[in-house]
Amino acid sequence: MKLFAGRTVAIATAHHKERVMAPILERELGVSCTVPTALNTDSLGTFSGEIPRVKDVISTLRDKCNLAMKKNKYDLVVASEGSFGAHPSSPFLPANYETVLLLDAQNNREYTGRYWTSDTNFTGAYIKDEEDLEAFVTRVGFPQHAVIVRKDDQSYAPLYKGVQEYDELVQHFQNLKQEFGSCYVETDMRAHFNPKRMTAIAKATQNLVDTLLSLCPQCQAPGFSVQRMESGLPCGWCKQPTRSPLYALYHCDTCSFEEKRYYPLQKEVEDPQFCDYCNP
Repeated sequence: MKLFAGRTVAIATAHHKERVMAPILERELGVSCTVPTALNTDSLGTFSGEIPRVKDVISTLRDKCNLAMKKNKYDLVVASEGSFGAHPSSPFLPANYETVLLLDAQNNREYTGRYWTSDTNFTGAYIKDEEDLEAFVTRVGFPQHAVIVRKDDQSYAPLYKGVQEYDELVQHFQNLKQEFGSCYVETDMRAHFNPKRMTAIAKATQNLVDTLLSLCPQCQAPGFSVQRMESGLPCGWCKQPTRSPLYALYHCDTCSFEEKRYYPLQKEVEDPQFCDYCNP
């Protein structure tokens, strides 16, 4: 795009997200990517909870971008932020929500990309013995996916992050169990320790690019994007509306034009397992 071609994009990350973000941005937008040095994004909140994230996702992303701009004087910065919660159609399934924000100070504009998936290993468990420990880490994809070990799910000290060696894992487990009588193990959700998250971040980045390449039908401005999703996709069995989106409402920030686009999940009916009537 002419708006970005030849410019430098700073990727505001301390967790190596440039590995998946930079190739997409450079290929699709004609930019060159760089990573600001000594950028402490953990100061805005950590997944393990010892530093709480006090702002919403978009505000946190703006803060990340502004950190990079202030520290290194970039005028085009991109950042990503992940959160985890219940699957929108099945509250017993965890889901990973990724948001990517591109802040263009030169043109006083910002653009977002989003992606959510139930393909996540976000979980934790109290471990009683080494057999339970081995079963848990095998289930979450250890050692490619690192884990965090701590006394319990409410304690922040001692706290061992980024554990990927089995001998180290066992040693932490034994020490904590001996000292405190309990041990809690959870997946490390930082991007550079969690390949599943990296995949989701890449897809959110692609969604950002797709948004930038989406021009408003009325004024041709870039960034014609989803303002909100409206639920109501019918169940494939009973035809009753489900919580899954029926249409996406697209909005242009430049001229305020809006348009409904149906079936954003590329399907006209939902699987009955996500229907409150067929599977209450």
